[in-house]
Amino acid sequence: MKAIAQDVYGSADVLQLRDVDQPSIGADQVLVQVRAAGVDPGVWICMTGRPYAARVAFGLTKPRVAVRGRALAGVVTQVGADVQAFKPGDEVYGTSSGGTFAEYAAVPWKRLAPKPPSLSFEQAAAVPISGVTALEGVRGRVKAGQKVMVIGAAGGIGSFAVQIAKAYGATVTGVCGTGKAELVRSLGADDVIDYTREEVDRDGPHYDVIIDTAGCRPLSLLRRALTPRGTLVLAGGGHDAGGLFGGYTRQMRAPLLSMFTSQRLQGLTSHERAQELKELTQLIESGKVTPIIDRAYPLADAPNAIRYLAEGHPAGKVIIKI
Repeated sequence: MKAIAQDVYGSADVLQLRDVDQPSIGADQVLVQVRAAGVDPGVWICMTGRPYAARVAFGLTKPRVAVRGRALAGVVTQVGADVQAFKPGDEVYGTSSGGTFAEYAAVPWKRLAPKPPSLSFEQAAAVPISGVTALEGVRGRVKAGQKVMVIGAAGGIGSFAVQIAKAYGATVTGVCGTGKAELVRSLGADDVIDYTREEVDRDGPHYDVIIDTAGCRPLSLLRRALTPRGTLVLAGGGHDAGGLFGGYTRQMRAPLLSMFTSQRLQGLTSHERAQELKELTQLIESGKVTPIIDRAYPLADAPNAIRYLAEGHPAGKVIIKI
């Protein structure tokens, strides 16, 4: 099958469209013919091996998994012996650890859910990582009537977080650049802060919950915008930062700082499970959440898709069509 793969860590230049073996499946897996795959900062991390601490999980000297990509939407073509939930022909979406920038992917069935009927494959591929991360940032923290700030409100995670927070009954302020204010308002934001003109502490300690997907502001600045008993959720780490841990040092410091303040400062690690996908399906089918696609690239142009993600600020998600 055709796939985007690499043998060494590096920039998008190390990626190649090549013929690789079609994956075999285990008893608890299904084989999915991939129709679309999502591009997210995690793909960039796996490709570059940065921050360097990530190599403990992905391979110390070279990528343990050669094929890039994690999120997918597609059609089941084969099921393992222990799989009861799916059959060939089912349209699904979810995540695979074996690479999704490919014509086929082997996926544990517990990481899949039926594709929302109202979504195209491209739209569905935008959901499994960014949508789940946004859901877990909002769920259990945001309540009806609260004031919520979403930083990076036009991005992959942020565009979902704005919509989900509104669905939970919050008053939402989105933070984005000048050219994306109208998009963020169209997602349901009640107010928009243009970060090129004003900072997030413009209104003082105003927000009950802040969801930061941008990963670049110091904790001290974010805390000034938070109420005394508010919650800060760090969902982005600044994937292009250098060093051993890159921008993720904030996630490491936040819980320690929380021990000495009434504010809750938390890093966010999302779970790749069918449970969250099914909850998102309900929000999508009710019309409360719609995936936003910035650009879609054919499989052969996946390196350019990753360059676009890393070099700019996409409005919504970047997708690979297969």
